[in-house]
Amino acid sequence: MTKKLGKIAIMTGGGDCPGLNAAIRAVVKTAHFEMGSRAIGLLDGFEGLMYGKFRDLGLNDVANILNSGGTILGSSNKASLYHPEDVSDVALENLKKWNIDALFCVGGDGTLSIAGKFLDKFPRIIGIPKTIDNDLKCTDLTIGFDTACSFVTEALDRLHYTAESHHRVMVVEVMGRYAGWLALNGGLAGGGDIILIPEMPFSFDKVVKAVEKRRHAGKRSSIVVVSEGARPKGEDYTVSSVVKDSPDPIRLGGIAKRVSDVIEESLGCESRVTVLGHLQRGGAPSFLDRMLATNLGAHAVHLAARGEFGRLVVYKNGVIRDDELKASVSGLKLVEEGSDLVKRARSVGVEFGV
Repeated sequence: MTKKLGKIAIMTGGGDCPGLNAAIRAVVKTAHFEMGSRAIGLLDGFEGLMYGKFRDLGLNDVANILNSGGTILGSSNKASLYHPEDVSDVALENLKKWNIDALFCVGGDGTLSIAGKFLDKFPRIIGIPKTIDNDLKCTDLTIGFDTACSFVTEALDRLHYTAESHHRVMVVEVMGRYAGWLALNGGLAGGGDIILIPEMPFSFDKVVKAVEKRRHAGKRSSIVVVSEGARPKGEDYTVSSVVKDSPDPIRLGGIAKRVSDVIEESLGCESRVTVLGHLQRGGAPSFLDRMLATNLGAHAVHLAARGEFGRLVVYKNGVIRDDELKASVSGLKLVEEGSDLVKRARSVGVEFGV
């Protein structure tokens, strides 16, 4: 049964990615046109909920943002309702003060885990999944992943030319944290010769031998795609920094430099490192991310109108559906070594250093 919604709130948490504005737009417009609901935006992720930072979101506020990168609401990957102290009661009081009927949280595993915990105090929450890492196990795709993969693909296309011109090995580090989806999909689409991902700890010796094998076959250049979470067998992740005031303080990075140095020292060939970094988070969202964000956002509002809260909207087997929010963020979706995608990559000659 469809119910009249009063005032709704929406926030974007964690790292930014293309498609967030499309999701905001979809929630605001669906709520307006189907239920006449007023929307407000919480600024800078959970900071908005903690400190009363919000803005009204009318139709004019979400006009012409479908193709915009980033988020008009701002975001934060440090703010939490439970770290370093529990401020969930303050957040609850703010929601009551603003007379919020429903809260839409757009985020990755960190943001959605906090939202799942907050359900115990404010049960009228619906989650919308976004992350360029695509590591949420409940959904086949997350907002931002397709655009990030497209950027990785384009970057590899460009690097192929300079690698071939100078007969070099180009080692490219991509994001993804502890999951290899971005490196594997972007690397495969971009013609990576060697792809190193967190789920398949690699051997430096086998990486060197793979490059050497290509050189003996007349291939004087190679592209090595390295996920930031890739690690040698028997070793831990390579950490670039530690952000002490963050709920997730570890920042991965630097493994591509190690791989490049070993290749150059072992084979005496030129090797160069390119770290794609935050370029993967920027830019206009792709067709797929615009459509995914729009469909997920609209479905989220439909759930709220039916009084179905504590849900996460997902894309599964080509269909927009929903799952229990708390259960959906209980673990990460990781690449399986025996998966069809890995098998097909090997079929076209991709090496994984294992």
